Amino acid sequence: MKRGILFLLACAAAVVPVQAREVFPLNEGWRFFFKSENTSDGARHVTLPHSWNTDPLAEGEFLETTGNYLNEIYIPAEWARKRLFVRFRGVQTVGDLFVNGRHAGQHRGGGTAFAFEITDMIRFGADNTLLMVVSNAGRSDVLPASTDMNLYGGIYREAELILTERTAVSPLYWGTEGVLVRTDEVDSLKAEGRIEVHVTAKEESAAMLAVSIAAPDGRTVFAKRQRVRLDGKPLVVPFVVERPERWSPGRPALYTVTASVGEGAATDAVSVRTGFRSIVATPQGGLAIDGVRCPVRGVVLYHDNALSGGTLQPADYDVDLARIRDLGATAVRSAAMPHDRYFYDRCDELGLLVWIDLPLQRAFLGDVAYYATPQFEQNGLDQLQEIVLQHINHPSVAMWGLFAHLWSRGDSVVPYLRRLNERAHALDPSRPTVACSNQDGDLNFVTDLIVWHQNVGWTKGTTDDVLLWRDGLHKNWGHLRSAVCYGGSGCIGHKSYTAQATPRANWMPEERQTRFHEEYARHLRGDSLFWGMWIANLFDYGSARRPYGIDAEGLVTLDRRVCKDAYYLYRALWNAERPTLYIAERRLALRDAERQAFRVYSSAGAPLLVVGGDTVAMTEYAPCQYRSDTVALRGPVSVVAAAGALRDSISIRVGNVLRPKRKPVLRRTGDR
Repeated sequence: MKRGILFLLACAAAVVPVQAREVFPLNEGWRFFFKSENTSDGARHVTLPHSWNTDPLAEGEFLETTGNYLNEIYIPAEWARKRLFVRFRGVQTVGDLFVNGRHAGQHRGGGTAFAFEITDMIRFGADNTLLMVVSNAGRSDVLPASTDMNLYGGIYREAELILTERTAVSPLYWGTEGVLVRTDEVDSLKAEGRIEVHVTAKEESAAMLAVSIAAPDGRTVFAKRQRVRLDGKPLVVPFVVERPERWSPGRPALYTVTASVGEGAATDAVSVRTGFRSIVATPQGGLAIDGVRCPVRGVVLYHDNALSGGTLQPADYDVDLARIRDLGATAVRSAAMPHDRYFYDRCDELGLLVWIDLPLQRAFLGDVAYYATPQFEQNGLDQLQEIVLQHINHPSVAMWGLFAHLWSRGDSVVPYLRRLNERAHALDPSRPTVACSNQDGDLNFVTDLIVWHQNVGWTKGTTDDVLLWRDGLHKNWGHLRSAVCYGGSGCIGHKSYTAQATPRANWMPEERQTRFHEEYARHLRGDSLFWGMWIANLFDYGSARRPYGIDAEGLVTLDRRVCKDAYYLYRALWNAERPTLYIAERRLALRDAERQAFRVYSSAGAPLLVVGGDTVAMTEYAPCQYRSDTVALRGPVSVVAAAGALRDSISIRVGNVLRPKRKPVLRRTGDR
């Protein structure tokens, strides 16, 4: 924050009494420079959120390095009897904060928030220097040790300065707001649980604590005020709400819980939102919210886009959420780590179910994903604790993800997974644990739920083999609470011009992805064995470790501009409110085989297809999938589909075509 801005705040504080708690954005006035620059003389002025992978000196390359963020803030003398905290919403991946040259603390892990108290390091009535040293270099003692997604180094989420009285609801408890709502029992008659409040005090040994719960319409439905002893332990207040409005995807009712301290008027207060609902998963009943089976049509969501990189802001999340709702998905998986708090606030409001991952995963065969060291294991436990406690109030969060795509070879990871599972249940008994697995072995029997990531028909066999796998699962493992996840890469710039085209290395045509999804949707849709279907992924994401610099498994491109064919397949299957009519393979505009067949996705009934002025018969291949007879074509051809009031059309040219040259591969660099 610029000195002038805080100077104005100081002037205001001198005239108007400072409120019990004030929160000031700390996003402006930062100067950034790489550690390798040796001096801050050439530091660039930046605004948070910021990543050095968008810095001009990165020159378009993905950097794993160390960067420094400097800020000077003026703290008014009037604040000397108060307390100051700095909260960062996300620093990728390890951050060390120094205040006036003194080390305030370190945080290890890029997906969660954290706060440090800086009161005793501040010079009141003077300028103060903040220095945040950040590294996104890979380490063997910080998760993730293996990933293919770009970890965009920097202070990539917002920061804030928190001013409180000497006794306050603590901003320091595992990065939370200091107020946790734990629901033990909920039904149509009552919601019963505990409000857990963490209070920090400099001198006082006792305080007056007040808690209240407001219904969605603003009515106070619970209130309690009591004197409490401040001994460093959490303050727990039991509550009962009669005849609650329960949260569900169809009716996302939200309550506001407020905790305050102060003898007369409150000297500090914090409000959080929550919802009351129960979550149970069984092999026969699937995933049930308040006893009602909830169809889980899920998509996997990573953490970047083409314009913002990893520095996603509310407008970016709103765009992505609009796409999720247009698709008709009912659930979203935060892959590899949590998203920003704003995302889950919106999921609470929209009724989307959420699965949040711990960053324990394996991306490539050559990676070491698990280090059997005390430092690595403790970091995983710490990150899990932050994830659970920071998101426990969100009713949209339905499950805690413990790992993805691990294998148990060499040092067995299974005992550690059991420790993680036990910790998750101890922190939050109300939600199940889940894992995404593409391996056999004991690791599949640790979590409450298991999601099988299938690639049959992509890297091995044919898509029809998924039927054999499904039938075997029914026969031998029907007692497991199983779901399925699948996906394949599809680059819209890659084309297979003929069915006999020679396969090329790193060539991922969209039409191969399209047909993979068509067959999986046909074989697995509606199978009672699975409590959910998860599509990997909703969007392409940045991956400097992969060819072309992206993972292209998304249904939508990284820049959010192009929805691939498979997107419209699921939109037709999932979105009952907005009918879909879509001619697939529309980007295959040049075709050299004279006989062509066409595929149409329709949720508006059987389509009428007109090709070059002639009506072509279509048959229903699977729900919402229609295929035409083959027709002989030559030259430019117009293709038009109609179903009810909907129309879609494409233009193609049939004849000899030239094949494109291969694209260059992006580079990946180390420290600079």
